[in-house]
Amino acid sequence: MPKSSLIRVTKTKDERFSLYPKEQGRGGYVCRQNECLSKCVNKKLFNKAFGMQVPQEIYDKLKEYYETGAED
Repeated sequence: MPKSSLIRVTKTKDERFSLYPKEQGRGGYVCRQNECLSKCVNKKLFNKAFGMQVPQEIYDKLKEYYETGAED
């Protein structure tokens, strides 16, 4: 699956989180399909991927993607 079809969540050096795809830092990806996004949000999978608590606002933004079907 090409990266362009995925949503990137980035953790920066100062431990901020962003959905901006060009942000520098450690990145985690999730596909844009409703099933993938829903599972990621409901199970808070980025907490495990980053080894720390990801702010709820990031999960809320991801939830908006699958509820509205938004592309970006």
